Amino acid sequence: MNPLNIRLVQMNSTVGDVSGNLEKILHAVTQARHDDIDIVVFPEMVLAGYPPEDLLFRPDFLHALQQACDEIVSQSQNIMVIFGYAYAQFGLFNSAAVAYNGDLLTRINKQLLPNYGVFDEARYFTPGRETQVISAGEWSIGVSICEDIWYPDGPYLQQARHGANLLINISASPYSRGKQAEREHMLRTRADDVAAYLVWTNLVGAQDELIFDGMSAVYGPDGQVLARALAFQEDSVTVSLTAIPSLHRRFIDPRWRLGPVEDNVGSITISPLGKSPKTPWTPKISPLLGDEEELYRALVLGVRDYVEKNRFHDVVIGLSGGIDSALTAVIAVDALGPDRVHGVLMPSEITSQESLDDARELARNLGIDAKEIAIGPVMAAFEKQLQPLFQGFSRDITEENLQARIRGTLLMALSNKFGWLVLTTGNKSEMATGYSTLYGDMAGGFAVLKDVLKTQVFQLARWVNQKEERIPSNILIKPPSAELRPDQKDEDTLPPYAILDRILEGYIEDDLSAEALVAEQLDPAFVTQAIKLVNQNEYKRRQAPVGIKVTPRAFGRDRRMPITRRFE
Repeated sequence: MNPLNIRLVQMNSTVGDVSGNLEKILHAVTQARHDDIDIVVFPEMVLAGYPPEDLLFRPDFLHALQQACDEIVSQSQNIMVIFGYAYAQFGLFNSAAVAYNGDLLTRINKQLLPNYGVFDEARYFTPGRETQVISAGEWSIGVSICEDIWYPDGPYLQQARHGANLLINISASPYSRGKQAEREHMLRTRADDVAAYLVWTNLVGAQDELIFDGMSAVYGPDGQVLARALAFQEDSVTVSLTAIPSLHRRFIDPRWRLGPVEDNVGSITISPLGKSPKTPWTPKISPLLGDEEELYRALVLGVRDYVEKNRFHDVVIGLSGGIDSALTAVIAVDALGPDRVHGVLMPSEITSQESLDDARELARNLGIDAKEIAIGPVMAAFEKQLQPLFQGFSRDITEENLQARIRGTLLMALSNKFGWLVLTTGNKSEMATGYSTLYGDMAGGFAVLKDVLKTQVFQLARWVNQKEERIPSNILIKPPSAELRPDQKDEDTLPPYAILDRILEGYIEDDLSAEALVAEQLDPAFVTQAIKLVNQNEYKRRQAPVGIKVTPRAFGRDRRMPITRRFE
């Protein structure tokens, strides 16, 4: 038997850039044909970018997609090309196009439309009702789209029961912590259940708050990993597969013996694939990443793509000498390079010399431009103007927040003047509890750590420093402080972060009640305080800049709570 050479192209699409995405696809097709590849597979919605959201309501956008699809089909001579796009006819479908020898063999429409978390596909797409099996000599090929393979009784199972020994799934599967292991376990199980090869091609790149981590892979009929692409970067992998005769396939899953074979599976027959002798490819199996590296690289990719795809050149960060701004600066440097990152120190009368020294040392370590603007005179001018109105009132959080808002105004002025994108530095613990200032430290264009808890910020900072001290060691050991009043510490206002973050994970990500959290041996007073703060500060989070999603339950589209409510 001659091997079937299949290439998985893990591409970074830009939403709406149909011509740019098309150019990258055609280049990969040309290269694959030159390399004697039989089938080249691209991710879900690779032409449109994912998610295209309400662009799908625009007829001109759909027309551009169809024109691009036709161009890819015309370039499919002597190679099968499988790619995802949006197709409109008697409904709008999330489709996989299968092109071969200049013809469109078929479109496979996604049947199981996710409508949870960040997904809103029922808003746009009509669910598909039928699927296909493509017979090509000793190969029977079933193509499905993302969610259609997540469920044990999805369309892939119908294809397998109709004899498919090669299952191809194209995906745009977003990243979140812990998902890579869960997803790989699922895919290995699917391949093993039906004793078929499984080719899974995933999108890579960032789109607004979403990160697509790639890691496209091929699984053998026993569920073993045969190939795996790199994480968080464009990549391709090529495998040479030998068909398993149907008489030798194992039908282990009991669902094979339940009822008649579904009748909504069509069939297409083409000439045999892999018919000419080829030199088999030796596939690569890229390693899985450790927890800290995985999270860190997701954040770097999120910053790089948001900046590049939105055509910013430089970014600016307020450097306080604290852990959050330090980690944000390191991520920005790794995403863009030091020449495109600007730090601004904005000391007040309350800012400690220690914080100034730490911020300056950080800038030197990273090789970034660091400017200093003292806010004392600005603060004095504000207080002078407000003094007649504040007569008789003692200093309180008002004056603290004024400092943060002055800093936010200065950063936005630099952004307007020089075109720099302001990266905010607040973390998820602060966003959850409202320990942040509207129009102050929340002012900016992109929130890098918005979905990263404070304890995880420290973990990432220590990981960053493993090879060399990029973040000054003093930043890692001093107690966190907003430094908006003398001798201020975060824990004067909040529960200790080690406890707070456990409460926040349970309440936000797992929807646990106060009673359930207390049952996990968490202090009742801290639980009550944390939940009250989370509930009170939804109005702030609604006004926060977009930020990178790295957990299964990020603030924003993942967790949609009403601002006005009475249920506690």
